[in-house]
Amino acid sequence: MSNDLLAVQKVRHPIKVRLLEVKRVTELTPAMRRITLTGEDLAGFHSGSFDDHLKLLVPERAGARPNMPTLGEQGLVFAEDGPRPAMRDYTPRRYDPLTNELDIDFVLHHDGPATDWATHAEPGHLIGIAGPRGSFIIPTAFDWHLLIGDETAIPAIGRRLEELPAAARAIVIIKTANEQARLDFASQCALDIRWVTEAATPAEGVGALEAAVRELVLPEGEGYVWAAGEYTDIKAVRQYLTTGLGVDKGRIRAASYWRRSQANSHEHFD
Repeated sequence: MSNDLLAVQKVRHPIKVRLLEVKRVTELTPAMRRITLTGEDLAGFHSGSFDDHLKLLVPERAGARPNMPTLGEQGLVFAEDGPRPAMRDYTPRRYDPLTNELDIDFVLHHDGPATDWATHAEPGHLIGIAGPRGSFIIPTAFDWHLLIGDETAIPAIGRRLEELPAAARAIVIIKTANEQARLDFASQCALDIRWVTEAATPAEGVGALEAAVRELVLPEGEGYVWAAGEYTDIKAVRQYLTTGLGVDKGRIRAASYWRRSQANSHEHFD
């Protein structure tokens, strides 16, 4: 297979701040809620990759209007005569320019202002977004795709599975707090999905996600690994992928979406 077909791309996007309105609320599982947003500001929205993230500008309470910033030379500039909204990173789950809709999925048992807002959100409520400011585009032409994560990674994994062609092969490992957090994915590719819970940890000092990865035998051919979730879990998974399974670091995209010891944490290990 040509290396050109397997080359990842980093693409930058101009940042735009948008004030959006809740159009509808959908309960996906007892642990996850989908908020569909709309509004005139949504026109021209673009998200180039399944693991893009945008900044939510969360108002101080559900139903309030967020203090929207302007764009300055150093980034977002907030007026001083109002409360500064909390900002959190979230995945654009689906954007439809025809219906002018943007879906964002929220894990409900994580503490934080965005979760609190989503828990009480109703049609007509307002929220701001900024970004995405860039995309890391992973080709779909790999022979196999390994997707690993916890509940916070489900939106990105679900979007990726919908995007993969029928000729693709995907292996998915997801850790949830309980079986009620599991959901069905729409995908046309060959799919092998493995659900685990932390209670199923087989060995002391090894998390459930890492333990599941340790049971893998990788397929033949060219593959790519994407992993996201809690910092400690993903760090351990990435370490085993490189040292235990011999996956080249250039074929791994690993990100910490949250951290037990630190609020509002988002970083990449690459």
